[in-house]
Amino acid sequence: MSLTVESTRFGTLEIKPEAVLSFPRGLIGLGGSRYALLSTDPDSPFSWLHSIEDPDLALPVTRPWEFFPDYEVVLGDAEAAALGLAVDAAADVWVTVRATERVEDFTVNLRAPIVVAPGADGPEAYQIINEAPDADVRAPLFAPGA
Repeated sequence: MSLTVESTRFGTLEIKPEAVLSFPRGLIGLGGSRYALLSTDPDSPFSWLHSIEDPDLALPVTRPWEFFPDYEVVLGDAEAAALGLAVDAAADVWVTVRATERVEDFTVNLRAPIVVAPGADGPEAYQIINEAPDADVRAPLFAPGA
């Protein structure tokens, strides 16, 4: 059974339950704890993380490896254990995109990725602090002139 959500950006949305992510610790600087992962174009590397509670809140996101093939997420053992992830486990990872008027100025936050893990009541997502030394907060997404 789908969930109906009103969105100021997309209108009325029918969201499948498996697309809803629970954020037990919330998102840094944002309210709400339930978001839907939406794709408006199957050929695009970008999706939207849309709040279930706030019709105005939708963040563009992407999988980091689409643009940064050598990207790695480094978690301390305690953090990995708290999330229920094995140290070498493959996880569904997303990064937020800072979109601007000029595509050359788009950046992504590689320092605070969103890690999605299975939970008892459906997918759980955690925005974590990546301990990798080269994980920039505003990494350029496209090279100038791209």
